[in-house]
Amino acid sequence: MPNNNPAGERDLARPPRHIAIILDGNGRWAKKRGLPRTAGHAVGAETFRRIATYCKNIGVEYLTVYAFSTENWRRPEGEVSTIMKLLGKYLHEAIDTMERDHIRMKVFGDLEGLSPELRALVQKTDEISRRYEGFQANICLNYGGRDEILHAARRYAEDYAAGKAEGELTEERFSGYLYSAGIPDPDLLIRPGGEVRISNFLLWQCAYAEFYFTDVLWPDFTPEELDKAIAVFRSRDRRYGGVKNP
Repeated sequence: MPNNNPAGERDLARPPRHIAIILDGNGRWAKKRGLPRTAGHAVGAETFRRIATYCKNIGVEYLTVYAFSTENWRRPEGEVSTIMKLLGKYLHEAIDTMERDHIRMKVFGDLEGLSPELRALVQKTDEISRRYEGFQANICLNYGGRDEILHAARRYAEDYAAGKAEGELTEERFSGYLYSAGIPDPDLLIRPGGEVRISNFLLWQCAYAEFYFTDVLWPDFTPEELDKAIAVFRSRDRRYGGVKNP
């Protein structure tokens, strides 16, 4: 569902409408300091809070972060437990501040794999989000891009079999079955941590996103680093497969 600016024109006065970030490097950040990996995740959670606030303040409409993938369950049990506790803590705090700051939050992923406590917190954030407009933070939790596409395909097949899916299957219609239904595709995908791959993140949605990779580890990622990524984004010529001024 290519969108936002199909003519390829850039508005240098505005930030990207939708930024996606892979939160990478927490464990290595901690290891460099002789700390347990769990300490890196704790600092990374604070970095997310800081960057989300900054995005809201500069006019970004959507921020989507890759917090926990379907493959991350293979990590040591203690590390997974710590990540889940941090997520629960963050969601509790978010519920306390969402109404005050008019922030919306959405969780993308297979919620059935989460604890009942986390699912209840996600449901509460959904209820609050429906009451407001404006900045929205999306947290990808127990998420995988391929899994999302399969999930969407199954949902469409069920609707088709039940006679609920009428007309031709288009990209736009299929996008409505994704976790991100109704949200514009990311303009800019950022990956801190030094890796140069997208690791099964928003495979459908990032078809025309601009990619930015940096060696800075996520806990060290600052608003200034985000400004650098946005500056690079603004220098790109986005043509969406077309030709500018043929």
